[in-house]
Amino acid sequence: MKTIAGRVLVLAVAFLFFVDSAFATDGYFLTGYGTKQQGQGGAGIAYPGDSLAGATNPAGLFLVGNRFDIGLTLFRPVRFGTITGNQLPEGYPDVNGTYDGNRVTNFELPELGYSLLFRPKVALGVAIYGNGGLNTSYKQPIQLLGSTRGGVDIDQVFISPTFSYKAGAHNYFGVAANIAVQRFAAEGLQYIEAISSDPTHVTNNGYSYSSGAGVRVGWLGELNHVLSVGATWQSRTYVSKFSKYSGLFAEQGGFDIPSNFAGGAAVKLGSKATVLFDEERILYGSVKSIANALDSTSPLGSAAGPGFGWHDINVSKAGFDYELASSLTLRAGYNHGGAPFDGTQTFFNLLAPAVTKDHLHVGGTWTSKTGKEVSFAYIHGFNGAVNGVNSIPATYGGGNANLSMYQNSFQVAFGWNRNKK
Repeated sequence: MKTIAGRVLVLAVAFLFFVDSAFATDGYFLTGYGTKQQGQGGAGIAYPGDSLAGATNPAGLFLVGNRFDIGLTLFRPVRFGTITGNQLPEGYPDVNGTYDGNRVTNFELPELGYSLLFRPKVALGVAIYGNGGLNTSYKQPIQLLGSTRGGVDIDQVFISPTFSYKAGAHNYFGVAANIAVQRFAAEGLQYIEAISSDPTHVTNNGYSYSSGAGVRVGWLGELNHVLSVGATWQSRTYVSKFSKYSGLFAEQGGFDIPSNFAGGAAVKLGSKATVLFDEERILYGSVKSIANALDSTSPLGSAAGPGFGWHDINVSKAGFDYELASSLTLRAGYNHGGAPFDGTQTFFNLLAPAVTKDHLHVGGTWTSKTGKEVSFAYIHGFNGAVNGVNSIPATYGGGNANLSMYQNSFQVAFGWNRNKK
């Protein structure tokens, strides 16, 4: 067992080197998992499409049968921060103005899935995918935070072995282990070392790695020939601490991955069209390093130390799937997530401006007679903004940090549906 666990961890770390940070936009989680799901607004709890199903609802893996999928997302976020009304004393630089966070602009995010009907009522599989991440790479120092170019980079990869069981004629249950590996780096934060419990572990220390595990469980029921429903819950993923940044994140470098739960429905409109609805809640407020407010009087790195001030959010997803021909399926969808922080918390969120809330998705799949598939998805994240409300502490000269971001991504995947002969 130790040998197997070690090999899985090595695979996760290797996969991590191929992952560039993604602004996942439902907070810092991806809007969906798998190219087919991304083409329909990220919805798919009651309508699995490929072997990445274990990432959303492991119960659905049985319904995708025997298949293999591999995909790549190309992602381009555009993010800016603006400081206004700051009044540092005479002799300090004027920090007011717009900060361009796009020194690095293009990112790649791979995914891989495999599923197998192992027994008449049992399916097994594995999904390897980016759970989420974010990046800021400012072209100049954020002079209230540090003396060199500012920014952060975080990547999270899950390896999820999945078990799915068919119970009776119309119910499916599933469980997936989430084996997580993540990495984090920060730069340009020298001026906040003075408020840290561990000043040498705040910034410019290169990448720090962390690993751990959690679980996802799910159910999917086919209520009749028109309506299917599903539900899923993912536990908090407990991970080791970012040791190189023990003076930055609360709890001496803690950065667990929040739990979430969701429900969904799929409604068939005749033999060719399906409408999908998912509703998800992500519990960002349960992880101190993410949730602690900036105005904490405790030092950075302590259990109550300042964080990003994020709270729980709801995410609504709606999608449409239409079989135009036996070889071509088209998709569209919309995804809306709540803002994870308010205007009082924008100062630290110059480093993590997850302010895009609305996303338009389109996609499709071409299928050959032998079961080979090519799928694509395009997502446009509309420009989002959060303006500060007295968000810069008076000790830093007061004023506000205002954030804005929009994004585009294109995803392509190749699949082999081995159920077709």
